[in-house]
Amino acid sequence: MTRALIALLLLALAGCATLGGRPVPNIYVVRHLHTPAGVANAQLTPEGRAAAERLAAWLERDPPQTILVSDTDRARDTAAPTARRYRAAVLTYDPRDTPALIAQVLASKGTVLVVGHSNTVPDIVDGLGGPRPAPLVHEDFGDIWHISGPKRVTVRSKLP
Repeated sequence: MTRALIALLLLALAGCATLGGRPVPNIYVVRHLHTPAGVANAQLTPEGRAAAERLAAWLERDPPQTILVSDTDRARDTAAPTARRYRAAVLTYDPRDTPALIAQVLASKGTVLVVGHSNTVPDIVDGLGGPRPAPLVHEDFGDIWHISGPKRVTVRSKLP
C-alpha cells in the first residue's frame, strides 16, 4: 500500500512539470544589456559587458542548455559569457516572429535563456504565459523574467 501511494505521488509530481504531456522548460527572458542610446546595432558598452558576465554568474544555479538571440551584436554579446561558461547552444530567432520563438522555447529541453529587446520582451513574456511587463524604455537594463512550471509562475528579478 505504501509503495503504491509513493508511486502515485511521484506520478503527480512529474505531471506538475509538464505542459500537454511535454516537460515545461525553465525559462529566463532578458533584454540585451547596456548599449549607447540611438546607435543602430550597437555593441554592448563596458558596463553592458560587465553585466553580461554577472548574468552568466547569476544563472549558475540553473544554467541554460539553449540560448535564443536575435541577429544583433548586442543580443549575441549579452549571451556570449553565458554560452561560453555553460557550453550552451546559441540559436538565432527572428524578433519579428514571436509565435515561432514561443514555439521554439516551449519545444526546448532543459533551461532556456531568451535575449530580447525593449520592444520584444513584453510580447515574449506574455506569449510564454507570464504577466505582460510594462513597455520598456532605453534605460531598462538588467531585468530578468523567470517563467517556470505549467502554471507559468513568473518572477521578475534585477541583475545584481
